[in-house]
Amino acid sequence: MARSAPQSSDPLHAGALRQALPPRAARRVARLDVYADVDSTSAHLLRRSPPPAGQLNVCIADHQTAGRGRLGRRWSAPPGAALMLSVGWLYPPPPPLALAALPLAAGVAARRALERSAGLSIALKWPNDLVWDGRKLGGILVDTARADGATHVVIGIGINVAMPQQALDGISDWPRGAVDLSRAMAGPPPRRQALAVALIDDLGEMLADFDAGAAAYLEEFAEADGLRGRRVTVREARLEWTGIARGIERDGALIVETDGGAPRRVLSGDVSIRYAS
Repeated sequence: MARSAPQSSDPLHAGALRQALPPRAARRVARLDVYADVDSTSAHLLRRSPPPAGQLNVCIADHQTAGRGRLGRRWSAPPGAALMLSVGWLYPPPPPLALAALPLAAGVAARRALERSAGLSIALKWPNDLVWDGRKLGGILVDTARADGATHVVIGIGINVAMPQQALDGISDWPRGAVDLSRAMAGPPPRRQALAVALIDDLGEMLADFDAGAAAYLEEFAEADGLRGRRVTVREARLEWTGIARGIERDGALIVETDGGAPRRVLSGDVSIRYAS
């Protein structure tokens, strides 16, 4: 299902990545797989045994043949045009109380990594999108599985780096569409290796700290909340309704003020949030 030794104008190699990791991240990475082609970096990690507690398994691909987004959507990019990275982590029982808010904390970690490696200020769209100038820059998908009573968490992140315009046009139905780092920076984007190193480091720190520090990550998410104060459309099951996003609660739920004026909690699950205008 996977082919090694990726070849592109911005190559990714496991050995070079390991050497570039800062010491704290290098000590934390138990396994690092880099492939030219894989069905899905997250599916690859879910098929493998979880890492030891306190360590990361990492999978990066130059190209995914069956990349996944939320609600069963496909996520794809031409080879070498995006960074597709997943990390696996094991939480011994009991799982963190705020586990449902993990996608939001992952967004904060990705935002920090992008700020450090690309110098961009990124907004976060609940529950799992990275946003620049109202356009989709990337997305996050969190999978969980039980492993002998423990919780195996896999966080997948896709970031548009240098995409052909036709590819960008096909990956987002947002009013302003999608964007990549090269367009956001109006010049050469950071090398994918640098971005991968920053993500591995920041995601590892977040996962290690999340059980005790979830509140701090949710506070930072609130500061970068790209939905707050915006009119949104909520689609859940066969229902669709509109309202004004009013921020998030301590468990990561989104609060939407309905047209009747009543606040309503929205949990991620099978809910889709769209800008209403």
